[in-house]
Amino acid sequence: MAEQQAQPGKVKVVLSEQAQAGIYSNAVSVNVSANEVVFDFGYLMPGGQERIVKVLQRVNMTHKTAESFLKVFQNAVLDFRNKQKEGK
Repeated sequence: MAEQQAQPGKVKVVLSEQAQAGIYSNAVSVNVSANEVVFDFGYLMPGGQERIVKVLQRVNMTHKTAESFLKVFQNAVLDFRNKQKEGK
């Protein structure tokens, strides 16, 4: 199991071996209801005759958690873009 070191006031993140391997997804579906947000991560075979997405993982979140996820994700992408610009 991989672990990140906890700093004061931080949450320690522990990954199982299965989670460390991760999954590859090139398709995502987002469904929102009154109580939750559901993300279906899947894979669409490129060039296939049938356009079928195989759902590999479903993640359910509360609205509050989904909003927090959106902020963290946006910041991570912006940081990456800024680092790419600095490297040029």
